[in-house]
Amino acid sequence: MLHVFMPCSGANVKIGIPENYDGIFPWYLSKLPSLTTNYSELLIRGDDEGIFGVDAAFLYALKPLDREKQPSYSLQMLYRVAGQRQSFTVEVCVIDKNDNVPSFTGVSMRGSVQLGLLKGIPFMRVEASDRDDRNTAHADLRFLLMDQTPRIPAAHMFSIDTINGEVSLTEDGASTLDPEMCGRYKLLVMVKDMAGKANAFFSTGTVTVEVTGNTWASPDPVRLQENLPGPYPIPISQVKWSGSQAEYSLEGEFPEMLFTISLDGVIYLNAPLDRETQDQFQISIVVERPDGREIAKPVELRVMVGDANDNRPTFPQAQYHTVVKELAHRGTEILTVQAADNDDPKTDNVRIFYRLVAQIPETPRALFRVDRDSGVISVQADSMEGTAPQYTLTITAEDAKGLNSSCTVVVTVQDENNNAPVFSQHEYGPYHIPEDAAVGTTVTAVVAGDADVRGGDSWQVNYRLESGNEEDVFALAIDRHTNEVSLVLSKVLDFERESEYILVLSARNPVALVRGRYGPASTATVSIYVDDVNEGPILSQSHYDVTVREGEEPGRVIATIRGHDPDSHPIRYSLRGDTKRYFSIGKYSGELKTVQALDREENSTYTMEVIAVDGRNANLSASTLVTVQILDVNDNSPVLVGDYSWKYLCTPRWEEQALVLASRDSDGPQHGGRLNFSLRSDATVRRNWKLTPINDTHTNLSLNIPYLAPEVYTVPFTISDSSSPPRSTFINLPVTVCPCNVRGNCKMAAKQLQGMPTIQSAVGILLGTFAVIGTILVVIFVRLSYQNPKRPSKTSQERVPLNISL
Repeated sequence: MLHVFMPCSGANVKIGIPENYDGIFPWYLSKLPSLTTNYSELLIRGDDEGIFGVDAAFLYALKPLDREKQPSYSLQMLYRVAGQRQSFTVEVCVIDKNDNVPSFTGVSMRGSVQLGLLKGIPFMRVEASDRDDRNTAHADLRFLLMDQTPRIPAAHMFSIDTINGEVSLTEDGASTLDPEMCGRYKLLVMVKDMAGKANAFFSTGTVTVEVTGNTWASPDPVRLQENLPGPYPIPISQVKWSGSQAEYSLEGEFPEMLFTISLDGVIYLNAPLDRETQDQFQISIVVERPDGREIAKPVELRVMVGDANDNRPTFPQAQYHTVVKELAHRGTEILTVQAADNDDPKTDNVRIFYRLVAQIPETPRALFRVDRDSGVISVQADSMEGTAPQYTLTITAEDAKGLNSSCTVVVTVQDENNNAPVFSQHEYGPYHIPEDAAVGTTVTAVVAGDADVRGGDSWQVNYRLESGNEEDVFALAIDRHTNEVSLVLSKVLDFERESEYILVLSARNPVALVRGRYGPASTATVSIYVDDVNEGPILSQSHYDVTVREGEEPGRVIATIRGHDPDSHPIRYSLRGDTKRYFSIGKYSGELKTVQALDREENSTYTMEVIAVDGRNANLSASTLVTVQILDVNDNSPVLVGDYSWKYLCTPRWEEQALVLASRDSDGPQHGGRLNFSLRSDATVRRNWKLTPINDTHTNLSLNIPYLAPEVYTVPFTISDSSSPPRSTFINLPVTVCPCNVRGNCKMAAKQLQGMPTIQSAVGILLGTFAVIGTILVVIFVRLSYQNPKRPSKTSQERVPLNISL
């Protein structure tokens, strides 16, 4: 006997028994404490299936119970005790066993994921059920994502919450989701009871996930009437983030709590609006996760405040202009007029009806119609050919209350290109023009007539020279006001080259023909004869550049000026600008010669003008410039520049002390660019002296040994230029060498010093004469004073030459 009391409410006796009992029946459940032993006439109500019975105050069952079929039984016990009717209630609660396999809710599980959804935000929920008791582990379900098909562009793009079954994107899924690559995925999911334990029941199912675009978008603008009577709040719009659980909030410039948004994205108006205070609101709608993280960018809701029906519809402009083609067929739309009404757009107050009330001119009638609802004006007639060039229509706009206004529409009937331009004659000319006619001269002017409306694109004519003008001798100038074309000379004529031109001129419209085609009448021939005129000579070059080596022998031909006369007349040549008469030119040959030898150092360039005159008409001439460049020849030797008689060098040698020698070569850079100094090939000279180059024209002369006896020396050296072979100049330069004081000034006049001791002799004296210590000390101090003088000021001797050309 099982005696279990469960928390079944509303009963005098509560009994809990497990389902699916497979033991011996009757199955004694519990003793009924409210039933005394002397009861009689026991009746059990609430047991329609005859499952329960009572024996000796014990409640028993005759067959097993199924919690999923009926989780509890409320039994009413009726009996008599001492002749009195009594009763009490027994609540039998069926205790659950894990005897049911969990199953997914629904035949198919489908969901959609929005492109751009963040990682971890659920976009759908997989639901499953278990018929076992939800309050036990038997129905404690766990979810697991087993597989993903296809595995592109990543293998693990989705995840599922094990407890609540929410499906979301992984990091890979959020970053690689692409509907172009894969628009549908199938996910194999498993659900297990018993909190996912190893011995739990399970089942699997397939989840189909559709990849969709972003549905989060700004709602349509809302127009609200001012002073709405309510009651408030009034829903005015709605947004929806259809990807995961979201919370909404509103931002914008409006009084606090004037607009609010519900959890479902419904936007409410909470108080009447005053259109005169503010006629529109721009509301930003923010969507966030429950944890406050923003899911997407805010969208905008525009709320426009309308007025009561006290405004007439008005057109944005009083007059419209439009164009209709003359070949337009019936039903062609030519313009849409739209009137605006400031009343509430959510009512019939703003419904506008359009009517065509007048047409000027009135005939022919029924040319146009206006759509009553849309305001679209279209052609009513079969064709607009032969109608007036312009019509003025009066259109009215009227609202439901009868308030109205009107506008005028000016319709211009546009001519179409159904007529080709034609010339009045097939041939023009011949015309005569002299060969010396100036460029820009008009040869003739013709016109091709066009039957289309004057001034329009269909009437305009473009002309083209189809043949005979391959060298572009002529050009066309079109007068767009008259369609007249002028044939203009664009290049200089030459009778000797071409004496006659036959030009084929075509006429075409700038727009395509809509009817017919261009025929022979749209083409004409123009004949032009060129009349011969005596022309002046022509030189082959406008400028001559001639080079001549300096010192060349006179009489050499350095250039030949060539010219010709179109009329084969002789040409005479002469020079202008050769004031010193260094050159001459052959009167008929044009040979330019030198009259005397030229010196580049005197003048490196000569410029003159050669005049060519027609042999039969002196008034016809041509000229050209001749520039003669004199080429340098190495005919100058370099020279030493400057006075060095007052300069000197100190002995013993001072560091960095030198004489700066300057040189110059009158030749050009090719021959005299870099000047080289070199000492005479003498052992004594090269031992005592040293030359150190500074730049192309200067060098340093300095002592090459520590000590040189004071006197005036002659230093022999050579200066050579850079030509091949070089030109040289030999120089014997007197150089003063003297002892200097600490300031760098020469202490005495330079003279020949005899018996000056050397270092070797001084060392010998020191080694051999230790007895005369005092004398030796005096000699040593004197010697040291010579060898260690104070360095001279850098301003006392010339160091670096000036950067000048000598």
